[in-house]
Parts: sequence; C-alpha cells; structure tokens
Amino acid sequence: MTLREGSKLVYHRLPWQEPFAPYLLDVLYEDDDMIVLNKPSGLQVLPKGLFQQRTVLAQLQLKDWKMPSPFCLKRKDVQTHPVPVHRLGRGTSGLLLCAKTKLAKAQLAAYFAEGTTNAGKRRDETGICKSRKISKFYRALVTGILENDEVMITQPIGVIRYPGVAEGLYAACSSGKPSMSKVCVLERLEHQNQTLVQVEIHSGRPHQIRIHLAYIGHPLVDDPLYGIGGQPKFDELESCSTDSFAYDGGYERPLQPVPGDCGYHLHAHWLALCHPITNEMMKITAPLPQILQTREEQQDTAKQLGEPFNFHGQPELSSSKQ
Repeated sequence: MTLREGSKLVYHRLPWQEPFAPYLLDVLYEDDDMIVLNKPSGLQVLPKGLFQQRTVLAQLQLKDWKMPSPFCLKRKDVQTHPVPVHRLGRGTSGLLLCAKTKLAKAQLAAYFAEGTTNAGKRRDETGICKSRKISKFYRALVTGILENDEVMITQPIGVIRYPGVAEGLYAACSSGKPSMSKVCVLERLEHQNQTLVQVEIHSGRPHQIRIHLAYIGHPLVDDPLYGIGGQPKFDELESCSTDSFAYDGGYERPLQPVPGDCGYHLHAHWLALCHPITNEMMKITAPLPQILQTREEQQDTAKQLGEPFNFHGQPELSSSKQ
C-alpha cells in the first residue's frame, strides 16, 4: 500500500539468538573529549549481519559515561554517548579510538583522512611519522619467514564480487585505492615457519593489513579468508542469497569464509596522536596477547607474574591453567 502523511510503519523483527561475543572493554585512556578502548578479538565494532546488539557501539550506548556537560560546550557539539572514529575487524584486538564530542570526532576523522590521502603520494613526499597527526602500529603473526627486515607495501586495495557479501569483498586490486603499510620484522620463528612483525599503516583501507601481508606471500597465521596474493583462498565458492534468513529470523550464515570470521592473530598495539583539542602529543599502548609477544617480552611478563620459564622460552603452565 502507499503510505500517506501521518501513517505509521512498524516492523516486528523475529527474535534470534546472536552468536557469542566477548563483551569486556578495558578503558586505556579517557578525558572529556575521547576514550581509548582495548577491544577483544571476537567483538564487532558496529552492528552488521549476525551481530546487531553484541557490538562495541551497543556497549557505548548503554554504559553511563562521564560525558562533557552541555553547559561547558556549545549545544551542537554535545553527544549522548561516545562513538568509534575508526573500525577494527571483528577478529582484530587492541586500541579503538572513540570520540565524546562532535568536534573531537571531526578532528580525529581528519587525522585518519590525511594519512589515507598521503598514502597515494610517493614515499619521499609523505613525511612519514614526522608531520602526521596520528600513527597506528599493529602486531601480527604471519606464515613463513620474511627475508627483509623492513618491507613497504603499496598495493592498491579495491572491491571484488564475493558470494555472501552484498557490498563486495576488499582485496588486492590493481584498480583499487592507494594503500600503504610498513612492515618491520620483530622475530623470526624458524621452527614454526612463522614471523612476528610490527605493521604501521599509513592508510586505513578495510582489512588492509590482512590483505597486504597476504599479497607479499605471508598471510596472517590461521586467517580463514585471505590467501597468498591478497585474494580469497577459495577458487570455487558456493553462491548463496545475501538476503536470506535463518529459521529463527536472523541472518543466514554464508557457507564460505567472510571478512568477520576470526582465528587470525592481529592486535592494534600502540598509537601516537596529537590530541584533537589540546594538540598535545601522546602515546597509548594496549597490552599484547602472549602469542604476539617476542621471547624477551614473554620472559618479562613471566617475571612480573612470577611464572617459571622452560628452555623453549615459554612459560610453564600448571595443570590448573591448562
């Protein structure tokens, strides 16, 4: 029927049980303008697909935060709750920046946009790390042994068609948008055929680190989706309807891997930024998961916890912790 002025349209969504997701959010930093959270792996940032309520945004909306008083700010700048200013993949853990005011949100968004714009320039024109207002550093565990201590990856990233993802899948694509990642080797784990790396991103394309590391032949360990070349691992993918629903009214899970699947090891470790309001330079760090620590870092952690180390450089776990 044709709706007329004054008509009311109500949608009664069938209830469904969302998949389990961790919910603990550690606050690493907070002031009147922004919050920095430590997001666990498995928690989605914004509502999408299977996850509509079990998200970071839902928690930001529900918790009683210390928001700036509307009398201290212009009325148009006040927000009811903090909002994320960038995204992390559901399987990615670590630092997540959230803004408390519209001014802080706009300023932080401008920082990220500036870095993405500079990624399209030649390396000697970017003023890497010196003039940038925000720098993000990740830890990642990749397959294989990287030969060079440093690798600069500038492979463009674009969207390709992919069953089960209506808007398409981000992947290495020659016609895509400029992207830049700097990879530094921290430790080569020869016996495991793996390498522990630090990655600094100079642009913020979706799944950029996963795609770039896979593109150079070293995908993240246990990444279910991206394979060598920065493309989906599977050549023959079963097509499925992107708007089908499960028996309980929720979204139907695609048969093949999708970007939100977890299992890989990627952590937003630390960032340096210019405060959006005070212009003070600051550094914020999120604690590392053990699997992404170097041997030396693992030893330091074990000493702090009073745990003994075996000859392999791994903490000896008691039967109760296993």
